[in-house]
Amino acid sequence: MMEKIKLLVKTEFGIEAVTKRELKTLGYNIINTDNGRIAIEATIKDIAVTNIKLRTAERVLILNNQFKAFTFEHLFQGTKAVAWEKWLVPSGRFVVKGRSKNSKLHSVPSCQSIIKKAIIERLSSVYRRTRFPENGPEYVIDFFIEKDIVTLALDTSGPGLHKRGYRQTSGVAPLKETLAASMVLLSYWRPHRLLLDPMCGSGTIAIEAAMVGRNIPPGLNRKFAAESWGTIDQDLWQQVRSEGLAEINHDLKLKIKASDIDSQLIEIAKENADQAGVAADIVFTTGDIADIDYLEEYGILITNPPYGERIGSDAELEQIEYTLKELMFQHRTWSFYIVTADPNFEKTVNRKADRKRKLYNGRIKVDYYQFYGPRPVSNT
Repeated sequence: MMEKIKLLVKTEFGIEAVTKRELKTLGYNIINTDNGRIAIEATIKDIAVTNIKLRTAERVLILNNQFKAFTFEHLFQGTKAVAWEKWLVPSGRFVVKGRSKNSKLHSVPSCQSIIKKAIIERLSSVYRRTRFPENGPEYVIDFFIEKDIVTLALDTSGPGLHKRGYRQTSGVAPLKETLAASMVLLSYWRPHRLLLDPMCGSGTIAIEAAMVGRNIPPGLNRKFAAESWGTIDQDLWQQVRSEGLAEINHDLKLKIKASDIDSQLIEIAKENADQAGVAADIVFTTGDIADIDYLEEYGILITNPPYGERIGSDAELEQIEYTLKELMFQHRTWSFYIVTADPNFEKTVNRKADRKRKLYNGRIKVDYYQFYGPRPVSNT
């Protein structure tokens, strides 16, 4: 039996519930949930599982210790008590990052220095050496101090998990892949129904939907920080990747359409879909949102209309929202899922959302408006 550890799964604010659902589906026991952080019981193998398979998480960390600290001495001793030698090799480059909120230890640079000093002293006593060249793999130690409670964690992901590796190019202010996946998972879309993104930009929503539909692990084709450490068996990573490949549904016929008025963006979207291995699952076209065929009943429209940096003028945004208003009125059997930074969106489309969820696309605060159509009529 593998040794039990605790992992800290970080998410963007607002999608904790979606990530919790993912974790429960994968069979994990949730210890607790805080803003943007979910702690779970796990094994070393689960470092690979969570990094490779989670769609909505931003990164996965090993939860090393939690303790109260009112002084730098408390911080030093609590840090030194961690068995860092289990994960860190003597040649490692140790980078300490973090923040402090409502705590006596409020100086982040001072906390960084104390934590690194305590780690080095711990490793010095274990390895019986005084010099650490820091020319090996990088380890990012993450600390968070809130109300004098210190959380120490070790980042296993490296670059954020939204960086799947398929998006070589993108448009202005692109939608994060993790947010796009969350939008799909929060919708009523299922693989047998039509999904349409009529303002697809670089294709992220359609690509993430295809990956959900086919059950393609989002981290299958990228590397993670913990793989370079040398303290986690490489066979575990290979085993999880092999399991993920075996779970992909190759026989499913998906109905996903994506379009954009910008033909250059459509070419970028096609390239991204090809990199993600789902080019055959998405029909890409160039055209205006108002000119698309909406004849199929019970369609699902999920889109991220241009706003902020992506829009040329307020008049253009108003025209897009007016078109969406008309589409909602004309196609009553469709469900509409729209993420936008416009706080007056419901007023503009003259319809109250069945559900509205506050989310973040990076640092941009947005709302996810969900307008539910009727359930499809069964043919049986």
